[in-house]
Amino acid sequence: MPKMKGPAIFLAQFMRDEEPYNSMENIGKWVAGLGYKGIQIPAWDERVINLDQAAVSKTYCDDFKGKLQEMGLEPTELAAYLAGQVLAVHPAYEIMFEAFHPPGLKGNARTEWATEELKKTIYASVNMGTEVIPVLSGGFAWQMVYPWPQRPEGIIEEAFRELSRCWRPILDLANEQGKVLGYELHPGSDVYDGATYEMFLDYTDNHPAACLNYDPSHFLLQQLDYLDFIRLYGERIRGFHVKDAEFRPTGRVGVYGGYQPWSGRAARFRSLGDGQVDFTSVFTLLAEADYSSWAVLEWECCIKSPEQGAAEGAPFIAKHIIETADVAFDDFAGGETNTEQNRQILGLS
Repeated sequence: MPKMKGPAIFLAQFMRDEEPYNSMENIGKWVAGLGYKGIQIPAWDERVINLDQAAVSKTYCDDFKGKLQEMGLEPTELAAYLAGQVLAVHPAYEIMFEAFHPPGLKGNARTEWATEELKKTIYASVNMGTEVIPVLSGGFAWQMVYPWPQRPEGIIEEAFRELSRCWRPILDLANEQGKVLGYELHPGSDVYDGATYEMFLDYTDNHPAACLNYDPSHFLLQQLDYLDFIRLYGERIRGFHVKDAEFRPTGRVGVYGGYQPWSGRAARFRSLGDGQVDFTSVFTLLAEADYSSWAVLEWECCIKSPEQGAAEGAPFIAKHIIETADVAFDDFAGGETNTEQNRQILGLS
C-alpha cells in the first residue's frame, strides 16, 4: 500500500500583516521550523503567491518551488476555496460573500470572475506540479437545507442542474490538464454531505475530476458518520484536511447552534487532539483506501491560539501517519505451496 505524505499545513488561517506571517519566505521558515514538510497555498492570497504569474509561467513556479525547497518544504496543493464558494451564490448571500471577490461584482459578473480564477488555479497547478485543487462547491439551495416551508417539487433538482452547469467547464478543464478538484463538503455549499455529493456526481455525469477533499470535522459537526464516509467514497478522496471538532449538545443548543458565537455552540472546531475525531481510525481507513496524498493541518479553534495549534499539529500528524506494511505479519509461519498440495489439503486428490 502507498504511504500518506505529511505533515503539511494550510496557510490561510495563519496569514497576517505582521512577521512572520506576512510573506511566503517568512511564514515558510516558521512552519518549516515547526516540522512541516509541505504547505497548502491559498491561491487568493497575494502575500504568498501571484496567481496570475503562476498560471502562465512555469519559470515563476519553478523559482517558487526552489525557494520552498531551500526551506525543506514543497507545495501540496493550490486551494481555491473562495472562488469555488462564489461561483454559485444565492441572492440572499450576495452581500455577505462580497469579501470573497473584488468589489462591484454580482450575479453573472461574479460567476465569470470565479470561473476565471478557478481556471487560473488549474493552470497554476500544472506549472507547480501539484495534482488537486481543493474547492467549495457554492450553491443555490443552502437556505432550504431545512424543509420548512415545504420545498416546491423539483427545486433542488433545478438547483443542482444549475450548479453542475457552472462547474462543468471547470471540471472538463481540470480533467484535460490531468488535475482533479477536491470538493470539501462544507456548510453553506449545496454539496455538503454524501447524499448531496452523489447528486452532484449524477448531474455531472460522474465526472472523473469531481473528487473530494476529506475533512472529518465538518461531518462530526453535522453528526454524519465520518468513518463510514471513507468506506463509501474512499476512491474519490484525493485531499485530506486534518481538523478536529467536538459536538457537546445541551438543553440550550444543538446542531443548529442557537445563533451563538463559536465558543457557545454545541458543534465547534477544536485544535488537533482537543476534540472528538477518532484520528487513529481515520488514518487507518485512509491507509486501507490507498490514500497517498498529503495530510494537511487546517487549524481552526475557538479556544487555543494558532501558534500553539500549529506547533502541536506537526507532531500529531506525524504520529498518526501509518507506515504501510510491505509484508504480511505472519509470513514467518508460512510455507511454500503448490496446486497439488492445495488439492491434497482440501481432500480433492
